[in-house]
Amino acid sequence: MLLGLQIAMYHVEDMEQAKAWYSEVLGNGPYFDEPYYAGFNVGVSELGLHPMSPKVSKGGSTFTYWGVKDLRAAYQRLQELGATKNTDVQDVGDGVFVATLFDPWGNILGLVENPHIKFPTDA
Repeated sequence: MLLGLQIAMYHVEDMEQAKAWYSEVLGNGPYFDEPYYAGFNVGVSELGLHPMSPKVSKGGSTFTYWGVKDLRAAYQRLQELGATKNTDVQDVGDGVFVATLFDPWGNILGLVENPHIKFPTDA
């Protein structure tokens, strides 16, 4: 059965610009870097970049939410780096906050601040 999220992959028109932007967002470059795919370590998951294909539509109904410690600060920082607002910060109850943005290539980038989920860096 499912073991957990391993890869969230975004399709982008310009791999070099996307790699530079996500390197700035994440604070590190890709660990795997080929013309057909770039992979970034994000905690115990991976963010993958793939060249845009005419068979793939941008955005859509699948949202990947990346955990953050301070949602409002991360939301603001991503906008300063060129992401644009999709949804406002929302309190969904029980101390959990969510928001979504569009990366510069139109992919939906979700953020979640959830005190009930612990990350390896919390240990």
